[in-house]
Amino acid sequence: MKVSMSPPHTATSVRLLVLAVQLVLLVCGSQARDDTKRCKLFSESPAERKVLSLLEPLTNKTFSVETTSDKESYTYQFQVCGDVGKTVGAGLVQIDHTEKKLETVLGLYTVTQAIGGSDWVMLIYSNGTKYDGHCSKEMRKAIVMISCNRGVEMGKLEVVLEERERDRDCFYLFELDSSAVCPALPSQLSAGSIILIIGFVLLSVYLICGFLYQRLIVGAKGVQQFPNYVFWTQVGNLAADGCNVVCRTQGPEEEPPTYRGVSTEPEERDDYLLPM
Repeated sequence: MKVSMSPPHTATSVRLLVLAVQLVLLVCGSQARDDTKRCKLFSESPAERKVLSLLEPLTNKTFSVETTSDKESYTYQFQVCGDVGKTVGAGLVQIDHTEKKLETVLGLYTVTQAIGGSDWVMLIYSNGTKYDGHCSKEMRKAIVMISCNRGVEMGKLEVVLEERERDRDCFYLFELDSSAVCPALPSQLSAGSIILIIGFVLLSVYLICGFLYQRLIVGAKGVQQFPNYVFWTQVGNLAADGCNVVCRTQGPEEEPPTYRGVSTEPEERDDYLLPM
């Protein structure tokens, strides 16, 4: 007699496939959480790295804005710790529409500074393309001011100014609103409110569980379903007795005192005062 059996390696293959999928998801998730680590800080410090971690929700997204004047037309592209344009490591670029899509790197995310406040983050990209005739031909630098706006997850990139009328430290300034840099809202509940809520929850659990126990397990009916009914009635009686002792301590009324030696009854010796 022949007995047909399933391949012995089927269950093992399924387990290996599930483990492989979980491993891929774990790796992808860890990479998504560590995108800001692609930024290379100009001077590595835990404080700046912590500020960068606030911008994690803004990674893997390209922000663009166009500016147009009489003779110039530009498009600016920006990413948080990510590549934009054709240059590897470029975090912010300027594309000139008047000169055959000429691309100028305004800053590299491999040379980053991150400064944080209570509700803002200043992201600075340095070592961009050198100026031709301005700012002593130094490398360009871009500053992106990211401000708190709880109503906007990822706002629009805006060009504020290009400061190049100086000998050194020229920069491009941009603005961006996002809820990612907003501080956590403080709890609106006081300690007393939290204690009252906990007490109410515990009381509710006690009453519900006690009622079910008395009704389903003990088989009680009527007021006997109330948990620890006898105990609580005794407590009520004792409380009433205590209230009676404290609040009703007035004794029996006493007769008003009289002056010693003065009688309230007329004496016979006063009879001579009556007219005869």
